Amino acid sequence: MLRRSRSLLLLTACLGLFATPATTAGIRHLSEYDISLGVLPIARASFSSEFDRDDYRINGSFKSSGLVSLFSEISADTSVNGAIRGQRLQARAYSLIYRQDRKTRRYEIRYRNGDVVSTSVDPEPKARPSNWIPVSNGDLRSVLDPLSGLIFPEGAKICPSRLPIYDGESRLDLILSPKGSKPFSTKGFSGDAIVCEVRYVPRSGYKQGRSDIEYLKSVSMEVWFAKADKVNVYAPVYARIPTKVGDVYVTAVKYGG
Repeated sequence: MLRRSRSLLLLTACLGLFATPATTAGIRHLSEYDISLGVLPIARASFSSEFDRDDYRINGSFKSSGLVSLFSEISADTSVNGAIRGQRLQARAYSLIYRQDRKTRRYEIRYRNGDVVSTSVDPEPKARPSNWIPVSNGDLRSVLDPLSGLIFPEGAKICPSRLPIYDGESRLDLILSPKGSKPFSTKGFSGDAIVCEVRYVPRSGYKQGRSDIEYLKSVSMEVWFAKADKVNVYAPVYARIPTKVGDVYVTAVKYGG
């Protein structure tokens, strides 16, 4: 259960929904998201970000709510810091502390020029099954972190694009294709959002044949990007993630301010 819940949490993070940019260099930016399964609320997330010249830092927290909390308490704290390099945010260090009831796992990743130089997981994972696809050294080159991987400076190509993500355990690609634009309004933002279809492609760091992975490979997700006020970057404000028990929706209830 810890593994399956973490998979959805990290997929949400990979869709960029744990990341929003600062409104001004050195000024903190706060954003909040509601997460629901259909019409049922299941979690809330809040995040603060800061840009200081060419550097950035993002901190976020996630906590289960609604019916989910009656069966299991799930929470997470996550952070990343790095530098703006051309049309990408390039991480130096990423961390995730994930908790489910009495179980806690910590992930720490260090990057250099887009390559992973170290990964630590505490406690260490148990022995892998024979159908586990291991992460190779080649999988750790030219990758993005799951927290800031879907923030795009103005002028960058948002969709179509292929985003190589490494989360400390798994290596995956998110393939974005254009679907036009749609109006979006929330506290702090009102305007058009860029809509992308998203396909999930696992590369390594997972058990081959796992049912939830196979399901995600077969469906398409959707993510909307909006331009943050007063800073030239785009970040997600809405996503739809199909699951076997229904669609999960992640919606910004505050974006900026």
